[in-house]
Amino acid sequence: TDRHRLVAGRACMLGGVHFADCPVGPQGHSDGDAVLHALTDAVLGAAGLDDLGTLFPDTDPRYQGADSTTLLRTALQQVAEQGLRCWSIDLAIQCDRPRIAPRRAEIRAHLAQLFELPLDRVNLKGKTREGVGSEVEAVDVTAVVLLGPAA
Repeated sequence: TDRHRLVAGRACMLGGVHFADCPVGPQGHSDGDAVLHALTDAVLGAAGLDDLGTLFPDTDPRYQGADSTTLLRTALQQVAEQGLRCWSIDLAIQCDRPRIAPRRAEIRAHLAQLFELPLDRVNLKGKTREGVGSEVEAVDVTAVVLLGPAA
């Protein structure tokens, strides 16, 4: 899982896709892409490796503004070194804005490319917060990955 507060003045990156028309974006030390952060933690956790915060601490200036795609690729490399690869992805993105549905296919295609998966192995659901917890605008992501042998 990952959660980021949405704030004005930040680019809105989710799943490696830029939502240019969104006036708020995920706050974070890196680019704040909560989708890629949740996926990175899910991949690392499934392989029994250290988590995102341990590998890329927000106290390290090298990761200030970092592209979360680079962090994910590093995690995938570590998983590959364990003889594993990702077989499927399932995601739920919960936020009131940006609206996920209009960009769902684009995010799925981008993730399929990053993970070298067929499109039908990448699932994504966009959910609204239904007014619950609306005192702080945020994006919440839950990611599940299935790892298996690389060969």
